[in-house]
Amino acid sequence: MNHNVKAYIAMTIAMTTVGSSFVVGKWITESFPVFLASGLRYGLASALMLIILFLIEKPFPKLTGKHVATLLLLSLTGVFGFSVLLLYGVQYTSATESGIITSTSPMVISLISFFFLRERLSRKQWLGILFAVCGISMIHLFTSETHEIVPGVPRWVGTLLIFGAVLGEALFTIFGKVLSGKLSPLTIATFASLIGFFMFLPFAIVEALAFDFTKPTLSDWMYIVYYAIVITVIGFVLWYYGVSKVPVSTSAVFTGVIAVSALVLSYIFLHERFEWGHLIGIVLVLSGIFITSKQADKGRSLQDNTKTELQA
Repeated sequence: MNHNVKAYIAMTIAMTTVGSSFVVGKWITESFPVFLASGLRYGLASALMLIILFLIEKPFPKLTGKHVATLLLLSLTGVFGFSVLLLYGVQYTSATESGIITSTSPMVISLISFFFLRERLSRKQWLGILFAVCGISMIHLFTSETHEIVPGVPRWVGTLLIFGAVLGEALFTIFGKVLSGKLSPLTIATFASLIGFFMFLPFAIVEALAFDFTKPTLSDWMYIVYYAIVITVIGFVLWYYGVSKVPVSTSAVFTGVIAVSALVLSYIFLHERFEWGHLIGIVLVLSGIFITSKQADKGRSLQDNTKTELQA
């Protein structure tokens, strides 16, 4: 299978799991405090990934000072920051709107990569990003719910918190791209989770001391397990695999899948309202992904042909 196609499939699955985090996150915050839930999630995920890393990576990867510094920034922004802002944000706005706001990351990631990584964007890539952003905006415009989720707290508070998570998601991708040529996707995901766990640990311990662990049901604990295994272990590894194979501008557009996933799953599991404008938005997001991925395929094909000619 073409490397680009594998990367697209991996990134689509990864961003679908991120979309599901808005639904699961709402359920989790009904039973667990934010820092304790995140500490449990990353503790379990780190343990699993370390075992997998020991079994697969031979020899065990060695980290340089620069690797550690980049991993610290990655974990601070895309693990600690993203998780805290997301779990607090979903308490003050709907899961649908949270997914929509988070999916503005195609624009944020592309602009960061354009200005700081010096990645050149073609007209079709800009067009794909525009389609994705317009689609996300369309979904947002047709969201008619305006009442406060938490009495006394306006919905714009949730919007700001979720947009802060967008910045964390963008930097998560950028720093991951910087490391992708030096460390394997599994290594990046493992150490990102492990560092994130230690960042959460002091706050998680404080909340654990006052928490009644007999209160959560079996379903509540399974949400934590899902968050750890599916969203963190599987999602992180697949995302960094995809990021390692394609330009940041291409991977950025695939974050538009978050909006589609969050919208559909919120409708199915949380019974949030679905409107026809949402369908238009989904079509635009998917169109943006298609345009950008086709452009990336074309660029990769031309590059491969050039290498073949030079070798001949």
